[in-house]
Amino acid sequence: MKNIIFPLIFIYLLCSCQEKSNEKLIWSDEFEYDGLPDPDKWTYDVGDHGWGNNELQFYTKEKPENARVENGRLIIEAHQDSSFTKGYTSAKLHTKGNASWQYGYMEIKAKLPKGVGTWPAIWMMPEESKYGGWPKSGEIDIMEHVGYDQGVIHGTVHTEAFNHRKGTQKGAQIQVPTCSDEFHIYAIDWLEDRVDFYLDGEQYHTFENTGKGFEEWPFDHPFYLILNIAVGGDWGGAKGVDPDIWPQRMEVDYVRVYSEKPD
Repeated sequence: MKNIIFPLIFIYLLCSCQEKSNEKLIWSDEFEYDGLPDPDKWTYDVGDHGWGNNELQFYTKEKPENARVENGRLIIEAHQDSSFTKGYTSAKLHTKGNASWQYGYMEIKAKLPKGVGTWPAIWMMPEESKYGGWPKSGEIDIMEHVGYDQGVIHGTVHTEAFNHRKGTQKGAQIQVPTCSDEFHIYAIDWLEDRVDFYLDGEQYHTFENTGKGFEEWPFDHPFYLILNIAVGGDWGGAKGVDPDIWPQRMEVDYVRVYSEKPD
C-alpha cells in the first residue's frame, strides 16, 4: 500500500503546483507555430535612424530572414547586407499596442548571439510616457549583452535620476559563459516596492523603490516587452564590429508573463 500511496501523493502535489502556476500565467508565446511572429502578440519597430545609440542596423518588418518562428522557437537574426545604407539588417519585436503590464513576473528563455558588434536585448518600455520622454518614464533592461564582453549579462533600470547618460544607471552583471551556446532563463519580478532580477531562477540584483518620486521610481504604470538584436552602436560597437561573424541570431524558446512569481 505504501508503494502506491507515495507516488499518488507526489503526482497530486505536482499537478497542484502546475495548476497554481497556470493560474498566474497571464500572457505567453510558446512559439508553437511556424512563419512570421504572431501579429496578435508582436509588432515591429522599423528603420535605421540609430535608435538613440548610433546603431547600424535597419530594423525590417515582416521579413523572415530577420524574424521568424521555426521548430518551436522565435529566431531574431541580424545580417550583413550592403544594399542597406549602414550595411546591416535585424529585427526589433515588441508587444506595444497588444499587451502591457504593471507589475508581474516576466520570464524569457533565450540563447544569445556571439561576436564583437552584437548587442542583443530583452527589455521593457512604458506603454505611455506618463512622466515625459526617456528616461523620465523609465526603462527596464531584463537582459543585455555586448559581444566584445562575451558571457557577461547585464540587468539594469533607467530613470530620470539613474541613467547611463549621467553614468548613474542602477544595474548588476552576472557571468554566464554559456549564454551563446545554451538556453538560459532571464527574468524580473516587478513589484510595487522593487524590481528583482533573476538568471535561471537565481536572484542576482534588486532595484528598490526609494519613495522619492518618479525621478527615481517611475515604475507605477504599464510597460511592454521588446526583443531585438542591435549591431554596433555606442555600447555594442565600442570595440568595433567584426565583419566576419554574420549572420548572428537570438533564439527564444518562450516568453511568459505571470501576475506574480510562480512557486
